[in-house]
Amino acid sequence: MTTPDAVPADLPTATHVLAPDELDLLELALGGGAAWTPPAGLPAGPVTLTDAENTPLAVAGDGAAPHAVKPFARAAGPHWDPALRRTAEDVRPGAAGSLAVVVAEPPTRSELAALPGLTADADAVLVLVPASRRSPAAGHVGAPGLVRVAHDLAERVRATGRAADMVVVPWPATAPDALRWPDVAARYGAARAEVLADHRSPAERARVDRLGALWSDEVGALYAEPAAGELARAARTARRRGAVVFFTGLSGSGKSTVARALAAELDDEGLHTTLLDGDEVRHHLSKGLGFDKASRELNVERIGYVASLVSSHGGVAVAAPIAPFASGRARVRALAEAAGTFLLVHVSTPLEVCEARDRKGLYARARRGEIPEFTGISSPYEEPTDADLVLDTSRVDVADAVARVRAALAERLG
Repeated sequence: MTTPDAVPADLPTATHVLAPDELDLLELALGGGAAWTPPAGLPAGPVTLTDAENTPLAVAGDGAAPHAVKPFARAAGPHWDPALRRTAEDVRPGAAGSLAVVVAEPPTRSELAALPGLTADADAVLVLVPASRRSPAAGHVGAPGLVRVAHDLAERVRATGRAADMVVVPWPATAPDALRWPDVAARYGAARAEVLADHRSPAERARVDRLGALWSDEVGALYAEPAAGELARAARTARRRGAVVFFTGLSGSGKSTVARALAAELDDEGLHTTLLDGDEVRHHLSKGLGFDKASRELNVERIGYVASLVSSHGGVAVAAPIAPFASGRARVRALAEAAGTFLLVHVSTPLEVCEARDRKGLYARARRGEIPEFTGISSPYEEPTDADLVLDTSRVDVADAVARVRAALAERLG
C-alpha cells in the first residue's frame, strides 16, 4: 500500500462530503472526461470536497472547475485496475478518431453478431465501460461483471484485425441529463460513439425484460394453485445464513480499504452486502456524537446493532470502525452472534505506518494537540485478544488481505 502525499495546509475550511454518484462525477471531471457538475447544496465560495472518510480530494467553488488535492481511494476488483481506469487526458492522444463502443449492459448474441458491422469503418475501437461506485440493483450486472464481458468484446474486435483499447469510465448510477455518451466519448478522443445496447431489437429487449419472470412462469406451468403460490412464497422468504465481518484498527491501518474491497467482491458474487464504514456512520447514524469514550462506545454499539439486523435477514454486514475498546467490541460480538456468524478482524498495522500514511492529516494535528482523545496518540487502543483474524497491511496487499478474510468467513459459514 502506497503512502500518499501530505494534505495541503491551506485548504478551505468549508467542506462538502460527496455522495457516491458525486464522487463518480468528480473523478470524471478531474480526468477531463466531462464538464464539472456542482453537487446540490454546495456552499458558496471555495470549498474542500471530501469522500465519506473525510479525505480531501479537491477544491471547488465560485464557479471555477475543481482542482485535485489528493488521489481517490482505490478499491479492489477489475474495474479498479489502473491499466483500465485511465483518465480522458491520458487516453485521448492515442484514441484520436476512433469509434467508441459503450458496454453499459452485457451484450446479447445478436449484438455481438452486429459488432463487425458497427466497427467496419473504424481503424481503431475504444471500448468504454461505465463503472459506478454504487452497487447495482438486485439482478443487474455491476461494473466488475461489465469489465469481464467487455474484455471478451475487445478480443472479438481485435480478431477482426482492428486495434481495440478498453477504458473504465467513472459513471454515476443516476447520471445527470447533461452527461451524454457522445460528449464523453469525444473527450476520450473518439470521433463517434455507439452504445451497444441501443442496437438491441424491440423483440430482443422484451425477451431480456422477461428474464426475471421466467421462473414464476415455469412454476405456474408446472403447479396448480395453491401449490404454485406456496412455492413462490417460499422462494421470496428463502434466506441464507447472514454474517458480520467487523474490522478494527487504528486510523490509517487500511481497514476501510480492505473492508471496501471485501464488500465489493461479495456484492459482485450476489451476496447482499452492506458496508458500514466508521466515518460514513458518523455522518448519518451517529451524527452529533463526540469522541469521548462513552460516545465512541455508543457509536460502535449502533454499528453492531445495524450490522446484526443485516445479518439476521441473511445479508452480510462489513463494518470498519476504529472500535478501540474491548468492551464495545464484546457487545458487538454478542449482538452479531445472536443473529448469525461473526468474524472479528484486527488490522494490526503498526502506528508508525498508519501515521506515515495519514491521508487526512489527522495524526499531525493530534501530535500538535489540535485533536483531543485521538486513538493511538492521546487515547488508548486496546488490542483485541479475541480476534478471529489478524492482518498487517504493511506486510500484505489488499488482494491477499481480502482472500484471507474470505477464507476465514467461508470456514465459518460452511
